[in-house]
Amino acid sequence: MLNNIQNKITERLWQTNQNEQNWFQAHLTQALRIFYGTIRDLSGGLPSLRSMGLVYTTLLSLVPLLAVSFSVLKGFGAHNQLEPALINLMEPLGEKGIQVSQQIISFVDNMKVGVLGSLGLLFLIITVLSLVKKIESAFNFTWRITVTRNIFQRFSNYLSVILIGPLLLFTAVGITASFNSSTVIDTISSIEPFGTMLLLIGEIIPYILTILSFTLIYILIPNTKVHFKSAAYGAVVATILWKSIGTLFSAFIVDSTNYTAIYSGFAIMIIFMLWIYISWLIILTGASVSYYHQNPDRIPDKSQIIRLSCRLREKLALTVMQLIAKNFHNNEKTWTLNTLAKKTNISEPALMIIMSALLSNDLITTTGHDNQHYLPSQSLENISIKTILAAVRSAEEAPQLCPDDIETAQQVKDLITTLENSITNSVGNKTLRDLV
Repeated sequence: MLNNIQNKITERLWQTNQNEQNWFQAHLTQALRIFYGTIRDLSGGLPSLRSMGLVYTTLLSLVPLLAVSFSVLKGFGAHNQLEPALINLMEPLGEKGIQVSQQIISFVDNMKVGVLGSLGLLFLIITVLSLVKKIESAFNFTWRITVTRNIFQRFSNYLSVILIGPLLLFTAVGITASFNSSTVIDTISSIEPFGTMLLLIGEIIPYILTILSFTLIYILIPNTKVHFKSAAYGAVVATILWKSIGTLFSAFIVDSTNYTAIYSGFAIMIIFMLWIYISWLIILTGASVSYYHQNPDRIPDKSQIIRLSCRLREKLALTVMQLIAKNFHNNEKTWTLNTLAKKTNISEPALMIIMSALLSNDLITTTGHDNQHYLPSQSLENISIKTILAAVRSAEEAPQLCPDDIETAQQVKDLITTLENSITNSVGNKTLRDLV
């Protein structure tokens, strides 16, 4: 029974040609594929572990982050908007959310940046930057990105997020407050059907603002170019999960007497930590949806395989070098890890094993924005086929353990030498130039 269901799902998802379907069927199939890939990631447990790590970093960095935000908002005379925004964020906690928000705000008010001193101020900034760095690391992991920003890019990007974030937050809260308190809006609300329409718009605005916030997060944080459509797709999913799970959390967790009975005075802190964990898990789920929407070829199970056999490594290394050399020789567009993965139909983590080996043996080099484009590091005539095969065959070898460290009989050593000589004789003096 279960096998039949699984076979039908597999046939529906992967053996159906979307070009032969109508608009609705094609989008439904694509949505189910994205859902499948996201659930597979969640069942693997790594998004959950990342969310747990972010809970600790959030608790450690929350007060310093709000202190910096408070200082920025104070410069614009809008620091009074911080508490309403925080209470809105803690809405699923109900009355406990108001208590937590007020307590956090009191901590922020008591933190006087002027008396911290140079060392204390430095620690404050480092704590805030560590939170943003850990968030970027979680998003890069979701997007299968191994190339990180350099120290200068990190500092400028993180500083932009820390300074601009509070302004965006104030703008969102200010728009909502103006909408609810404007006399013009009150006058129009008394006239039907405009009153009903405005009431509906007032209900929709928080969802729109949340979607816009998530969209900006999904575009700005990962160290790659995220398409707006993909970011918005993930943001819509994350917003739906945020609102629905928030309602369930408030109904079944916050109002439950079990936590109070078990944890007593610590119940409010346990519930707060649990909501932070759920919030990060929702955000990372939306990021996973954005990733699969932008990279639908990464959804099938075969794209998740990162183990490469010896012969697959050799063929892949020669293929990659030939592609890079051909485009370089013909002055065509350079290859990136993403484009190479799509061309070879190999997952980026698996392909990175080959690229790392080629980079470490000085056969290719990186260039362009964030060093994400690949070029030959030498003239094509100087890169021998033997060198390429030797580089990829020794991929992931550690200095602490290499073939020479293995005790073996002389007969085995002679046989290995014969095999090595056979490879050398078979490729002869062929170079990468011969493959172009």
